[in-house]
Amino acid sequence: MANEREVLAANEAFYRAFEKKDIEAMSAIWSQGTASLCIHPGRNSLRGWKAIRASWEAIFKNTQYLEIETEIISAEVRNDVAYVVLVEKVLQVSGGRRVRSQSMATNIFEKMASSWYLVHHHGSPLMG
Repeated sequence: MANEREVLAANEAFYRAFEKKDIEAMSAIWSQGTASLCIHPGRNSLRGWKAIRASWEAIFKNTQYLEIETEIISAEVRNDVAYVVLVEKVLQVSGGRRVRSQSMATNIFEKMASSWYLVHHHGSPLMG
C-alpha cells in the first residue's frame, strides 16, 4: 500500500507541475533517461527527456491558463514499475480561446534510487 500511495503522489505531482506550467517541477518528476517516452493527445511520440522537456516548454509558453482535474481509473504497482490509468479533464486558455478537453491517459512510473519517476505518458483524446 505504501508504494501505491507514493506512486499516486508522484502522479499528482506531475499534474500539479503541468497545471502550474512549472518546468522545474516537471523535470523533478520525469526520468531524465533517453528511454522516457511521451505521447501528447493527437501527437507523435517523443523519446528522451530533451525532446519531452521541449514539448512541455512549448505547451507552457503557448498556454495562458490551465486547470486539470483527474479521475483515476486504475493504479497498479509491480515491484519497481507502476502504472496509473486515468481521465484528464483539461481547461486550457490559449490565444484568448478557452478549450475544454478530455483525454484517457496512462502514466508509467519506475522506482529508481527510492523515488518514483515518470518514464511514460500517453494521452489519447476522448470524443463526445
